[in-house]
Amino acid sequence: MTELKEEIENLKRKRNALILAHNYQLDEVQEVADYVGDSFYLSKVAAKIESDGIVFCGVRFMAETAKILSPDKVVLLPEIDAGCPLADTITAENVRELKSRHPGVPVVCYVNSSVEVKAESDICCTSANAVKVVASLPGSKVIFIPDENLGDYVAKQLPDKELILWQGCCVTHAKVKAENVTQVRQRYPEAKILIHPECIPAVVKLADFVGSTSEIIRYVENSPAEVFVIGTEVGVLCKLRTVCPEKQFILLHSGLVCPNMKKTRQQSIYDALLNNRYEINVDETVAEKARHTLTLMLELA
Repeated sequence: MTELKEEIENLKRKRNALILAHNYQLDEVQEVADYVGDSFYLSKVAAKIESDGIVFCGVRFMAETAKILSPDKVVLLPEIDAGCPLADTITAENVRELKSRHPGVPVVCYVNSSVEVKAESDICCTSANAVKVVASLPGSKVIFIPDENLGDYVAKQLPDKELILWQGCCVTHAKVKAENVTQVRQRYPEAKILIHPECIPAVVKLADFVGSTSEIIRYVENSPAEVFVIGTEVGVLCKLRTVCPEKQFILLHSGLVCPNMKKTRQQSIYDALLNNRYEINVDETVAEKARHTLTLMLELA
């Protein structure tokens, strides 16, 4: 163990803190994390975790979610400017305008959103449970925000539901085009192509499997195939190579790198624990409303 890792371990014990890391984080960050997973898994961990503090290695909306679910804990975001362009595409005012145009229609909010947007919604979802969440709602119409690509995927799984979509997308996943899939299929005809539902519909249509990062990992673990093309952020390759070292993984597109997810380093984590930076706090009035949407999602699971 390196000296920096040892210092991080020492500070964790002193502060009774745990480190949560998203699957898209750098390998060096995942190596020191207590829990690594997708946003749904980490939401469940944040709600149940027993500690005095959480160091959330991800982007701001994830740390906000942890704080909402664990209001009595100190939640630190090691890189304060680690944001999410998808979350930034919609505001609470936008949600109120949508609801005014579609009165009585329930709002499903993707977890990749601000606490203010969650507070204006009826229930939250992640890519792992979006279909289940939308299917659980009464009526034939649902407002789905803010990722239109994930919303399109959900709509295709639930033809009896009409989804009213917001025009937001993950700029990283949106880089992948159908021709990228066609080219890699020709080059690796034996490979299984696994795609995240944040990719555009034309790409999703060509996949052998569509799912969240945790679902992609589980598919690889259970598949007899030996070669996989991965159509999501490059960070997931760390876990895949750890759990299935005998298998081969090809990244579908070289642009599948989220710059915000790559800001956190081991040094960032050490500095966060040592100097209590950067602590995430959420207005309790807003947090209470947002907590309701997250709690409903977790109860449904």
